[in-house]
Amino acid sequence: MRLSSAAVAAGCRLSAHDTLPSTNAEALTAARGGERGPLWIVARRQTAGRGRRGNAWVSPPGNLYATLLLTDPAPPECAPQISFVAVLALHDAIGERDPALQKALALKWPNDLLCAGAKLAGILIEGERAADALAVAIGIGVNCESHPPQTPYPVTDLKAAGATVAAAELFEALTATMARRLGQWRRGAGFAEIRTDWLARAAGIDGDMRARLLDREIVGRGEGLDEHGRLLLRLPDGSLHAIAAGEVFPMTGVLTNERPPRGSARQGH
Repeated sequence: MRLSSAAVAAGCRLSAHDTLPSTNAEALTAARGGERGPLWIVARRQTAGRGRRGNAWVSPPGNLYATLLLTDPAPPECAPQISFVAVLALHDAIGERDPALQKALALKWPNDLLCAGAKLAGILIEGERAADALAVAIGIGVNCESHPPQTPYPVTDLKAAGATVAAAELFEALTATMARRLGQWRRGAGFAEIRTDWLARAAGIDGDMRARLLDREIVGRGEGLDEHGRLLLRLPDGSLHAIAAGEVFPMTGVLTNERPPRGSARQGH
């Protein structure tokens, strides 16, 4: 694994490992010890990878497991926008490494990357106060060579999609596109541009959907994103609900902007 020249120019460093319990956990542990980043942490495999809502992230060798540690990357009110920055950077990196696959890629709110309607990658953002600063771990898991079977929703990997992009190759590209997207974001000042680019790559954002929130589920029709990145859902009673955190699912079909998925599977980070 190696960093791109753009990442090095942005001050990033690299900590590469054969095996870690979790790249996010390693990043936050480093932050508690005084590490301020920007630091990329990568592992060939994880033994205790995790996703949103405490889900396990299956982490065999051959796939990409990486975390970027940042300190105070933006004012607190802008911190949730990092999800959109990160998934755009990943979309860019895969598209650059395999342009033929780009039309099959789509974004699912807030930060899942789909390929032909099936989940290809996931992003887990975690943060905590460390030494009077906010440490943010941007965890990125990409199915490069394999994906888990028997999952409740469609999942795929780059190899199954016909792309030959190795984890190391994708990581180097990602470190460049992440530096570029963070520069575009400008600690939140450029979120309007990020939002526009995200919407241009989104699937199902204006369709009927079910949203799973922390305390309940609601259904409605998507009406895009507000200026903070919250999903706008028009409920059956006509009211407009802004969702800051949760999971959304299409009411009909799969989220795709190109062709149907090649099969079913599941994933974690």
